[in-house]
Amino acid sequence: MNATIIAKPFPAPGKPSFWPLQIAGWTAYFILNATAVIGEGTEPRYVWVSLSVAIAGFVVTSLLRLGYRRVWSLPPPRMAGLAAALLIAATLVQALIYVCVKFALHFCDDCMSHNPLSYMWYFLSMFYVFLSWSGLYFGIKFARQLTEQKEAALRAQNAAHTAQLKMLRYQLNPHFLFNTLNAISTLVLDDKRDTAYRMVGSLSSFLRHSLDSDPEQRVPLAQEIDALNLYLGIEQLRFGERLAVAMDIEPATRTALVPSLILQPLIENAIKYAVSKREEGGRIELVARRDNDMLDLHLRDDGPGFAEVELVPNGHARVGLANSRERLRVLYGERQHFEIGNREPHGVDAHIRLPFEIAQGTA
Repeated sequence: MNATIIAKPFPAPGKPSFWPLQIAGWTAYFILNATAVIGEGTEPRYVWVSLSVAIAGFVVTSLLRLGYRRVWSLPPPRMAGLAAALLIAATLVQALIYVCVKFALHFCDDCMSHNPLSYMWYFLSMFYVFLSWSGLYFGIKFARQLTEQKEAALRAQNAAHTAQLKMLRYQLNPHFLFNTLNAISTLVLDDKRDTAYRMVGSLSSFLRHSLDSDPEQRVPLAQEIDALNLYLGIEQLRFGERLAVAMDIEPATRTALVPSLILQPLIENAIKYAVSKREEGGRIELVARRDNDMLDLHLRDDGPGFAEVELVPNGHARVGLANSRERLRVLYGERQHFEIGNREPHGVDAHIRLPFEIAQGTA
């Protein structure tokens, strides 16, 4: 069974709901205003003025929110101008309500002034409150929009990575299919039908496993080796004793997670250059070791080695290796290492170094 590490995104911060904040804000305004004036020795009945003004502020700012929502999608200069006009209009309404409430409740008739500066003070005090409310409203709205844009960008980036992984993963080597089908045809012509049937069965199993594998999925190294054995079983039917395979797998690494079929292009490359082109064939060796919190994989052959120009991953002859390098980069970023070099006295060593991770629930 495939073991998968699921990369869960960090939970997005909860989007603050308008109404709980609206109720909490104006309730706090009422409490602070009422306790302040009572603490100064003002008559307790002033609480009704504070309550009336808070309720009016709740209603007016709720309506102001509707206006802000209508101008939100406009170009910034026009939105700012209309929002300022709405703010001033709402402030005038609230200041008028404040004055009317004080008159209606006959609070402090002697201290009610008809001086224009007093009315200006009412307006400025309400303007400050409404300006603070508007700043908080637009601040939350801009923060929410920024969060949504970041989430959309992350979704787009994840979709692009997924598409890139699938593009890199689903590039079955046409030479392998051609050579295998050609070998099957030759076996049939040579009347070696049993061997041909085994090769067809092995090819079917390998293709089914390959196409069913998820390019974003990481599987235990033991399962990856099983997939390699399907492929090597086909190639050993082709090459017979010319192909020798040795695996030195440290037991602790068998549960380590690796990208599905990440070793297949390396094996294909080794067979193509170290086995098929040599009359005497060649030997391929897979070594797996754990190095603290890293997994070290070496795929070696005893072939002629690479010329210096062939080691360049963008070279024409190394498309499969370049794809493997790109898959590792997309999956692990800077936490991986992929290097291909020549061995002494001859041969190639493909070295992959990955974070050592195991599936949840395995020991």
